[in-house]
Amino acid sequence: MSILDSLSPRALAAPESGIVEVVNYACGREGLLPLWVGEGDLPTPDFINRAAMASLNAGETFYTWQRGIPELRQALADYYGRHFGTSLPMENFYVVGSGMQAIQLSVQAITAPGDEMVYLSPAWPNIAAALEIAGARSVAVPLQFDHGKWSLDLDRLEAAITPKTKGLFINTPSNPTGWTATHQDLSDILALARKHDLWIMADEIYALYYYAGGRAPSFLDVKEADDKILFVNSFSKNWSMTGWRVGWIVAPAELGQVIENLVQYSTSGVAQFMQRGAVAALNEGDDFVRSNIEKATRSRDILCDALIATNRVQTLKPDGALYSFLKIDGVTDSRKAAIDIVDKTGVGLAPGTAFGLGGELFMRACFLRDPVQVADAADRLSQYILSL
Repeated sequence: MSILDSLSPRALAAPESGIVEVVNYACGREGLLPLWVGEGDLPTPDFINRAAMASLNAGETFYTWQRGIPELRQALADYYGRHFGTSLPMENFYVVGSGMQAIQLSVQAITAPGDEMVYLSPAWPNIAAALEIAGARSVAVPLQFDHGKWSLDLDRLEAAITPKTKGLFINTPSNPTGWTATHQDLSDILALARKHDLWIMADEIYALYYYAGGRAPSFLDVKEADDKILFVNSFSKNWSMTGWRVGWIVAPAELGQVIENLVQYSTSGVAQFMQRGAVAALNEGDDFVRSNIEKATRSRDILCDALIATNRVQTLKPDGALYSFLKIDGVTDSRKAAIDIVDKTGVGLAPGTAFGLGGELFMRACFLRDPVQVADAADRLSQYILSL
């Protein structure tokens, strides 16, 4: 008998990441162009690092506020005022250890073992895994794919709702598809949640990466004060802070003690020096975010134009987020193709099998990189595709 047999079935059922599998296979190769994970190529900017180092030097290394230091919660409220036109007080903001923990704690708050949560697929795989590990059931509803574009079938979404459904997980702009809900989509989804008395977990991490200009439509544009919505977010993408593992939840103030308790019994809070860096990101980082968005726009156009020009790739320029989700003619096993592509081209892509129902035949490329590098990757991929 293996020692593994004595572990919890839920722990044993936690799936290996299909993205990490490819990363582990090829990471560190000379000349590699890594487009497989969802992060940019820039380190965290100095003005954020300096704030964190100043905090360390000042001795801010003790336990701190479970809900987040007041300065960071107020900075989040101010950030939402600037970018979302809200007037939410800091009592609606809770600092947690990454966007992933924001999802985990929200899952714990909304679901009990045996409950269901419906999400739109293809999707970042961690949401389904977080639900299953918590003992809930994840229910995938595929987006429709037609002529390179993704869209939502609201009737299909409602058909997935059962008496066990507790909530809807909505990621827009979407990782990996780039699908971005319109205001009408969000109003329709919210009406559905109200009709069935469901929570919405809104992942709007890519809201500022919206290529029509400005920011993407948000549930904040259509919600009422008493709607049951938890917003999960992270510092990772906007400010090149993926390794910091700092995120936040926007929630009704009356959930404050519940969220604080869940934080207490998981991480007991985010390190204060990291929170000081996050304050600097919010208060001083709008220009940095704008430069990241400009770079993503240029690189998106370079990559997508090259792939579409092969006439062997089904994709369109995404409306939002950081990814080209592409379907290569003749590729029927995206996991095998990801290994083959990295071996033959030195370009790292994430296989669509990692993103669940509806993603099996696709590949994901993150384009938040130097346009020169993206042009190189686009050329290598185009040559590979045309050789098939």
